[in-house]
Amino acid sequence: MEGDVPSKKAAKKAAKAAEKQQKKAEHKGPVQAQNDEPDISEGKYGTYKLIQSDGSYMEREYVDVKDMGEEFAGQNVWVRARLQTSRAKGKQCFAVLRQNSATIQLLISVNDVREVSKQMVKFTGNISKESIVDVQATVVKTASPVESCTIKDYELFASEIWIVSAAKTQLPLQVEDAARPETDDPEALKIRVNQDTRLDNRILDLRTPANQAIFRLEAGVCRLFRDILTKKGFVEIHTPKIISAASEGGANVFTVSYFKSNAYLAQSPQLYKQMAIAADFDKVFTIGAVFRAEDSNTHRHLTEFVGLDIEMSFKHHYHEVMETIGQTFTDIFRGLQEEFASEILTVGQQFKVEPFKFLDPPLRLEFPRAIQMLKEAGVTVGEEDDLSTPDEKLLGRLVKAKYDTDFYILDKYPLAVRPFYTMPDPNNEKASNSYDMFMRGEEILSGAQRIHDPEVLTQRALHHGIDISKIAAYIESFSFGCPPHAGGGIGLERVVMLYLGLDNIRKTSMFPRDPKRVTP
Repeated sequence: MEGDVPSKKAAKKAAKAAEKQQKKAEHKGPVQAQNDEPDISEGKYGTYKLIQSDGSYMEREYVDVKDMGEEFAGQNVWVRARLQTSRAKGKQCFAVLRQNSATIQLLISVNDVREVSKQMVKFTGNISKESIVDVQATVVKTASPVESCTIKDYELFASEIWIVSAAKTQLPLQVEDAARPETDDPEALKIRVNQDTRLDNRILDLRTPANQAIFRLEAGVCRLFRDILTKKGFVEIHTPKIISAASEGGANVFTVSYFKSNAYLAQSPQLYKQMAIAADFDKVFTIGAVFRAEDSNTHRHLTEFVGLDIEMSFKHHYHEVMETIGQTFTDIFRGLQEEFASEILTVGQQFKVEPFKFLDPPLRLEFPRAIQMLKEAGVTVGEEDDLSTPDEKLLGRLVKAKYDTDFYILDKYPLAVRPFYTMPDPNNEKASNSYDMFMRGEEILSGAQRIHDPEVLTQRALHHGIDISKIAAYIESFSFGCPPHAGGGIGLERVVMLYLGLDNIRKTSMFPRDPKRVTP
């Protein structure tokens, strides 16, 4: 064998490898050439350095997505929004920008005039969903409505795009999926995000249009409550949440370590509202957290919720107060109809929302009448028994059928089922001067005339087995003279849930607390 002449087999293998290498080089050539092309968009896209308030771009003015319309047609504008979706293909990329509940279509296409390069298009297509971006773009009227966006008649043609804050590429839930309508339509997509996944990833879940609308409407309830009562001469007060004894005299309280002893989280601001009345504030309200250590895993119970509480002195009859509270509700309902129509509509696009009906003045029924209506429907309730949840729901349906209202007041509850500070009815020893208010057959306010005489109050507290020493300051506050008064406590989340006809109170609590959840 002469020299190192390779075998036929080795020569064939070497030739095949050379051919493969050549093909690889041919394939790589155009790509390399493409990468070598000058980028006409250089300096017009990328990722911002971390914003640390160094004064950069202070002169820049931004336009809100919801305001995009004829006023800005043909103009170059800056927008800061989330990149909801993007779809790149060839020389263009379509994306949807979202700001709160408003969405608009964004087009990034290779264009020498706007100096948009292939590299910029590719960069945009690779931005992760839910990232926050700054976009400079021209507002352009669309040829046909963009049905998938809230801004249908205008779109944006981008000339710059910058990532302000990038989202992770893998998200625990897609906002699009969380926002899908709840429908029985067999043709609809069956993708559903379950409640625990939503609550575990609440930050993402809260970005859906329906949730944005729910919590704006909830803020509206608080504002209307505050404004309506302030106009009626009420004073807003703030009551302690750490107290020495259970507010309601029950065992359903959270105990907290308080230095060398124990204290409790307030179940209600009840005692302090009354003390404010005794201190001559006449009409007061408070908005604040309320805590209930009830192991109730139902659709309508939370261990922490927002209480809207009212207390008011009166001249002769507790109905003066009851009617004031009832009118406050009707004013709130009317205010929601007038000021939050678009939010109600947005919620209705995801959840089935039956319009809420109410009478002005509101319907008032006495407890014996309610028992009679239930009896006629085949349900027996004792004259000294409380209504069960199924009883309340049935009564709500009966009232709706008979009076065409979702809101009503039930007056004269049995004394045996009310708290120790409730004033007995002077004409019926088994009844009390107390009332509940209902929306869609569920209780949203419990109220009553309070006992303002220290001796009667002491007797009733002992009757309920309450340690008098722990409420001594409360009883003492009525020994200096106190006007007759009444009030009630409202659960904010429950009011919003029932007004919108939603099926679970966790939908109306931004970060709900129940027996199984203390995070996030």
